[in-house]
Amino acid sequence: MPIPDFQSVMLPLLETLADSKEWRMRDVTEALANRFQLSPEERKEMLPSGQQTLFSNRVAWAKTHLKAAGLLLNPTRGKVSLSEEGRKVLAGTPTSINCRFLRQYPSYLELVGRSRSDDEEISAADDATAESTPLELMDKSFHALRRATADDLLLKLKSCSSGFFETVVVKLLQAMGYGGVTGEALVTGRSGDAGIDGIIKEDKLGLDVVCIQAKRWEGTVGRPVIQGFVGSMDFVRARKGVILTTSQFSREAVDFVDRIEGKKVVLIDGPHLADLMIEHNVGVLRTKCYELKEVSNDFFDEDDG
Repeated sequence: MPIPDFQSVMLPLLETLADSKEWRMRDVTEALANRFQLSPEERKEMLPSGQQTLFSNRVAWAKTHLKAAGLLLNPTRGKVSLSEEGRKVLAGTPTSINCRFLRQYPSYLELVGRSRSDDEEISAADDATAESTPLELMDKSFHALRRATADDLLLKLKSCSSGFFETVVVKLLQAMGYGGVTGEALVTGRSGDAGIDGIIKEDKLGLDVVCIQAKRWEGTVGRPVIQGFVGSMDFVRARKGVILTTSQFSREAVDFVDRIEGKKVVLIDGPHLADLMIEHNVGVLRTKCYELKEVSNDFFDEDDG
C-alpha cells in the first residue's frame, strides 16, 4: 500500500502505545511500518534531502502533533508513551484522528497558530495548511520545526551530565562572541556548589571577566541560588555574570537580579537557552537551506535603457 500521510499515522500510533509501555521511536516506526504493510522499498524511500526516510519523517510529525495536543508523552530521551488524555481518546474508539480532531486542544492550537474560532469548512487533509499563502505556510512550518528542535535540544540537555552541560554553555557564550579572539573560556570544575561553573576572560589579562553558572535542573531556580552566585563573583572580582538553566527562574529571582547594584547578571531560562543554541549553531546541524527570490522591478524598468 502507499506510504500513509502523517495524519493517517496518528490513530495507529496511539493504538500502538496502548500497551502502557515506553516505546523507542525506532521501534514504534518499525511496528507502524509492519501495520501498514510497507514494502522494503517503501521503508527505505528517502526525503529529497536524503537525511531521513519518508515514513520515519511522517511518523515523527504525527508524534509532534499528538504531543502538542497532549495525547502522548516523551518520558525520556528517544522514547514515547501514551498520556492519560490519549488513553481517554482511545477509550472513545475514534475512527480517525487528524489535525481537525486535535484542534480541540489549546496546546495544539499554539503549535499550528490557529484559533479555536476558525470554523470555516476545512478538509481534514488540508486542515493544517488552509487559508495560508505559500510564504505564510513556509514561515509557519519553519517556526514549527524550530520549536520542535528546541524541545529536542532541551530534552538532550536535561539528560546529559552536569559537567557536559557546563561545557555546552561555555561554548555557547563563546559562539555568541564573549571572549573575542584574544580572551579565554574555561569550565572551573566546581560543579555542585553555589559558586561559579565557568569563567570567560574577555581580554588576555583577565581584566574583564564573565562568570557563568549552569543549572541542569527540572525545578525552578530561586532567589537563594542567585544570591549565592552573586556573592561568589567577588572571589574573582567579576562584575558580569550569566546563569543558564534548563528550567525556569522564580519571580523572586528575577526581581532580585533587577535590584543588584554594581553588578550585571543575566538569567537565561530553558526555552531561551535552546533558542540561543539554534541561533548560534551550538549542538545543531544545518540540514536544509532555502533561498526565496522575487522579481526585480528595476531590472524590467525599460525607461532607463
